[in-house]
Amino acid sequence: MAETVGRDRAGTPEGTAASDAAGALILAACAIWSLISAAGRETRPEGVLLALLAVAAGFACGRICGTLLPVATAASAALVSLLLALVWRHGMPGATATGDHTPGQTGAAAALLVLAAGAACCAAAAAGRGPLRMSLRLLALGTAAVSLALGSVAGFAAALGVLICSLAAARTRRRLPGLVGLALVAGLFVGTSWAVAEEVLPDGLAVSLEGPLTGNRVDLWQDAARLAEGHPVLGVGPGRFDELSPTAQQSLGSDGKPHSAPWQQAAEQGVVGVVLLGAAFGWLLYALWRSPRSTAVVLTAGAALTALAALASVGNALSFTPVTAGAGLLAGLASARRPIGAGEPCGPDGDEPYGAAEGPEVRPRPGSRRTADAGGRG
Repeated sequence: MAETVGRDRAGTPEGTAASDAAGALILAACAIWSLISAAGRETRPEGVLLALLAVAAGFACGRICGTLLPVATAASAALVSLLLALVWRHGMPGATATGDHTPGQTGAAAALLVLAAGAACCAAAAAGRGPLRMSLRLLALGTAAVSLALGSVAGFAAALGVLICSLAAARTRRRLPGLVGLALVAGLFVGTSWAVAEEVLPDGLAVSLEGPLTGNRVDLWQDAARLAEGHPVLGVGPGRFDELSPTAQQSLGSDGKPHSAPWQQAAEQGVVGVVLLGAAFGWLLYALWRSPRSTAVVLTAGAALTALAALASVGNALSFTPVTAGAGLLAGLASARRPIGAGEPCGPDGDEPYGAAEGPEVRPRPGSRRTADAGGRG
């Protein structure tokens, strides 16, 4: 009995309040530290503050809409993300670069398509069995194909991986091991980018990775590493990487970013900035673990956010407001309270039956064979 109660605490208001309080503290700490690292220098912390505001606003919107219309909201979010990626693939709104053609537009479009795939799969996991679920999964598969058509193999692989994880999550009961595995995957991508920049990999592996990453990106990471070593605590200040990076200054049409969220934090906000970035990602996974939604929805959203983290570790996807707002929206949808009449909340280990979908609880009719069998067993 004690074990069951412990597992069910994630679906209670106390569990949700704990994750909300942790998120508020972490986001506030990120905002305060960006202002501290910017103090006394000619910096531009507005981009960081705008990204934090977008995450918070998207999360709040996802919480509200996910409680009222979870399937419709997730499906709408998938369609909107898909349209944004198609319409603005050559000029993403919310970009901070000043060139006519902003580098990283393909990566930002791929990030939006990954979020679209995640939202579509979450809607499918929350929908009842039937044509609607199949249509939503076909939409997720279509977003992966669109990413490949736009020339982003990494985006295609990430969106397809989200779909595969969603299918596997439909038959998974315990969410904690899955979320831990996703956190390790994100850490692997961040560790790989660090190893490439610090040149600690074997020569053969380093050469094979430098090909798809491009030499210019590796040079940007190495510039960020040198800036982080010179200013390990405060960094050089938000928005100053382009002024102090020789590679960014010499690159034609550069957007002035190192094309890696961890390296940008390390260079501009020091070690504390990197820790806060990791804490923000950890909070999103913690909010999913505490979510009263089904394990299928939770792990699907976690897979999409992990894929986004992987893209952000080797690109500048988080420099675009629609991407950060979409990430907050997806996390809010997957951690919202269940609609009234949707049955009992799930525990942190997802004790619902295999493949269970969210929706009104189906009870056997009085006098049916299932009712008689249940009574006989009592």
